[in-house]
Amino acid sequence: MTPDPDLQTLSPALYDLVHFALLVAGFSLLAYLLYSWASREEVGRRYRPAVYAGLCLAAVATVSYLVLFVKWDSGFTLVDGVYEPNAEARFTGSTRYPDWAVTVPLLTVELLAVCTVAGTRARDLRATTMAAAFLMIATGYVGAQLVDDGRDRTALVVWGLVSTAFFVYLYVALIGAVRASLPHMGKAAGASLRNATIVLLGSFGVYPLVYAIPVFADVTPAWLATIQVGYSAADVVAKVGFGLLVHKVALLRTAEDVRAGEDTHPEPVWLSHVHESDGVLPEVRHLGDPGRR
Repeated sequence: MTPDPDLQTLSPALYDLVHFALLVAGFSLLAYLLYSWASREEVGRRYRPAVYAGLCLAAVATVSYLVLFVKWDSGFTLVDGVYEPNAEARFTGSTRYPDWAVTVPLLTVELLAVCTVAGTRARDLRATTMAAAFLMIATGYVGAQLVDDGRDRTALVVWGLVSTAFFVYLYVALIGAVRASLPHMGKAAGASLRNATIVLLGSFGVYPLVYAIPVFADVTPAWLATIQVGYSAADVVAKVGFGLLVHKVALLRTAEDVRAGEDTHPEPVWLSHVHESDGVLPEVRHLGDPGRR
């Protein structure tokens, strides 16, 4: 049986390190939320679900980090030069899991929305990956928070393995969707989609590694700080870094559709000062198309 991993007495340096990590992550997510809102109409309507999923998860994660920051600030008291925890310090763990239970399924929606999988297959894949993502988080939450406050190593291992099963399915399903999509899009869009997938799945790998720390070692104050900083960094990479790459894919695919005459978009598409496509209004396209007169 291990001590409660969330209730550790911290030195001022470790306390301030986690404080800083929570602030940076929260501000990064807020900036991404504002950017996503301001740029939501840059991409074609076909890819707007990716933008809306990104907006939703950014809003949830920003509020989550506000709660985390407040609970971290009120969860410790400076006594004789060290920060001693109280009951509210446990909210740092119990707040993250509800956040992930919403945002991780939305990350799968965001990725699939810029893939070429369509129709029934797209709906089925979206449903199964969202369910797997939710169950991956829910079962991890049981082991890390519910069974004896995360102090039972056996429960951590058992529920960790159950969570890993959903984790593996998620990897296989998303990689399969991306591989099936790459031949049907341009080289630049395909490279960005590949990079977005690597960032997402790579950052996903941080969470089980951090989850496993209490399995192999007692959680010391240094480990607690490492866990909190690791989770915060992974959240920024998985949500902000991945989201920006998905936005790039959506822009490139919008430009491809406009150039191919498969869609209209009222504004020119620019990416890194490169002119990808001209703006095309629906009425202008119709006037230039003899078959529509």
